[in-house]
Amino acid sequence: MTLQDFQVSDRDLSDEILAEYLKSPAIAVDTETMGLLPGRDRLCLVQLCNPEGQVTAIRIARGQTVAPNLKVLMEATDIVKVFHFARFDIATLRQNLDIIVQPIFCTKIASKLARTYTNRHGLKDVVLELEKVELDKSSQCSDWGNASNLSDAQLSYAANDVRYLLSVREKLTTMLEREERWQVAQECFQVLPTIVTLDLLQFKDLFEH
Repeated sequence: MTLQDFQVSDRDLSDEILAEYLKSPAIAVDTETMGLLPGRDRLCLVQLCNPEGQVTAIRIARGQTVAPNLKVLMEATDIVKVFHFARFDIATLRQNLDIIVQPIFCTKIASKLARTYTNRHGLKDVVLELEKVELDKSSQCSDWGNASNLSDAQLSYAANDVRYLLSVREKLTTMLEREERWQVAQECFQVLPTIVTLDLLQFKDLFEH
């Protein structure tokens, strides 16, 4: 990483960075939290990457409930937000910062629909196959709560979690179109906000008998 393509912001995007990101047709997004329950575990970091490879990590303060510029970007209807396992990230953004993300592309859903020759759909496996890059996941389970003092390893991990998503999206889209599954993928992405609403209301197995 260089200073030119990676930066850390506190609490929100600056107006200048927001203006730059708003020029993009798609933005890669990831979050780091204190755990996997949005109602219990707070949001600590939001990472973004545009097609030019500019990565920003936004440190979210304990008790923070708004990030106005991030909200503008995440709710911009002409910019696709690309996640890996979007279901979790859009839930935590809604729960913590009242952000309703749309439109959405989930590389995990896309991988499951396109790469039916494998059951390995984690980000590390998808990036390894499609980008020929092996991600270092050693900082995945670490304390993200001390946002003002994150290690270089944590910041590198956070940046790499978004750095390859836009390219992965392009390759998976090509596969989905080839296998005639692009339409069903889009329908899956569109229903994600409803699924997240059910998750946050703690409904489980709603569609079971």
